Amino acid sequence: MTTLYVDADACPVKDEAERVATRLGIPMVLVCNGGLRPSQNPLVSLRIVAEGPDVADKWIAEHCGPGDVVVTADIPLADRCLKAGSHVVQHNGEILNVANIGNRLATRDLMQDIRAANPFQQGGGPSFSKADRSRFLQSLDRLMRLALRERPAQQGGRQEP
Repeated sequence: MTTLYVDADACPVKDEAERVATRLGIPMVLVCNGGLRPSQNPLVSLRIVAEGPDVADKWIAEHCGPGDVVVTADIPLADRCLKAGSHVVQHNGEILNVANIGNRLATRDLMQDIRAANPFQQGGGPSFSKADRSRFLQSLDRLMRLALRERPAQQGGRQEP
């Protein structure tokens, strides 16, 4: 069965993801290390993991598989999920895939080095906009429908949430 996994810590599109999952009748798992209220929606479950670096990421990577969809802004997690056969979309609606993840990993590493070389540099990325939210909804809907079409042809290979 297709499942939507959301890297929920600091995720600005949890409500939008829930709307898409509900409309399509797909179970959704919010994975975080606390601080979220459980949804009353029977399709949505909350998985609280221990605090620590990358604990939620590790849980998602271990549970996602072919035909699943993962929402994350974490590039290394996206890479692991893609290798597991899942589809990945970022909060801004950008779809990550095997063709573009290598460049995204390289860019992430380069930017990390640049930030480390200049710790006094101010600012961050652009703020999250309505256009990003709209693009996310469109991309997630597209990926979920693709995953639903692909899933019957694929067999197991993952742990249930």
